[in-house]
Amino acid sequence: MSEQTGPLSGIRVVELGNFIAAPTAGRLLADFGADVVKVERPGTGDELRRWRLHAGDTSLLFRTLGRNKRSMTVDLRRPEGQDIVRALAARSDVLLENFRPGTLERWGLGPDELRALNPRLVVVRVSGYGQTGPYRDRPGFGGVAEAIGGLRALTGYPDRPPTRVGVSLADSVAGLYAVIGALMGLLRRDREPGANPGEVVDVALYEAVYSLMESLIPDFEAFGVVRGPAGSALPGVAPSNTYRCADGKYIVVSGNGDAIFRRLMHAVGHADLADDPRFADNAGRVAHAELLDDAIGAWTATLTQEAAEAVLRAASVPCGPILTAPDIAKDPHFEARGMHERHRVRLDGDRETEVTFPGIVPTLTERPGRTRALGPELGEHTEAVLAELGVPGEAVARLRENGVI
Repeated sequence: MSEQTGPLSGIRVVELGNFIAAPTAGRLLADFGADVVKVERPGTGDELRRWRLHAGDTSLLFRTLGRNKRSMTVDLRRPEGQDIVRALAARSDVLLENFRPGTLERWGLGPDELRALNPRLVVVRVSGYGQTGPYRDRPGFGGVAEAIGGLRALTGYPDRPPTRVGVSLADSVAGLYAVIGALMGLLRRDREPGANPGEVVDVALYEAVYSLMESLIPDFEAFGVVRGPAGSALPGVAPSNTYRCADGKYIVVSGNGDAIFRRLMHAVGHADLADDPRFADNAGRVAHAELLDDAIGAWTATLTQEAAEAVLRAASVPCGPILTAPDIAKDPHFEARGMHERHRVRLDGDRETEVTFPGIVPTLTERPGRTRALGPELGEHTEAVLAELGVPGEAVARLRENGVI
């Protein structure tokens, strides 16, 4: 792996997480220069290696979420493996984990034990329901968190079962909060040096989702409003919806600002609605959202998606097509912004090809992140990391022989 760069260069992170949430946090930290050592099970590794696996033994999903990391294999259930993690934690700045609460403690790797070795360590814990509370011991995955956190009650259409988005939304948002918590822990550590400056960050998947629910509960408590699914519209905001065009394609239109609404109505040939005092503010538009949607939908039905978009863009109305993977892959704006990175990757056996991967977010001007390497092979860096810990070669051989690594 090439030399670390970025604002987090010099920060070492131990990643004990599997699947999506903690590995998302590890990827973001690694993107900006942190040395992230991903600890995986010997023989099998992170199960994510085989999610959406179309060929070979490692999915492109893992190559994406594992980028810029180093992989070492350690059996955490073995005392010798636990000793390796303790040695890593003693020399690290952040430890990420997403086991069920209590698991690390059973292995002697809980925050108290690790911070006794390294008081400056920031321990970031991601779980379904958090480290406390009556639900703490329940197993939790992102899909369940979306249901518990309130999101699934709002998705889909009123006459159909709730739906989900096609990505691991709860896990990804939890990963973002994990990074925020880790950075705040590092900042506090540097600002408040003392005998025990380390921090423990507790991220619950359901809370990550709940944090996105805006005024869901305040509106219920104050006004008795129980929101439900509203299809492609955004309740309480109008007009903001998805409209079908003459060519069968769809366009998303957001005309919910007061000035934007007037420009939108003029663009779709409804100056009468633009100047109607009933629609001067959002509250009035929401009360007549169906009327407005019908007017906009009737207009889009007469034009192709491309033609409708051109008219609305000329009127400075926020709008856009619904892009599919082929559309995104050839989109010039993604390309210009560096969101298309091309890397050679092993697909199956010795077969390699160049593949487009998503770029790094956010963009920094002075010390931007970069992709140093795609997600590594299982255990690719085990011996290198052990050498950094001062483990002699004969001891490494014994650990391998005994199945610890």
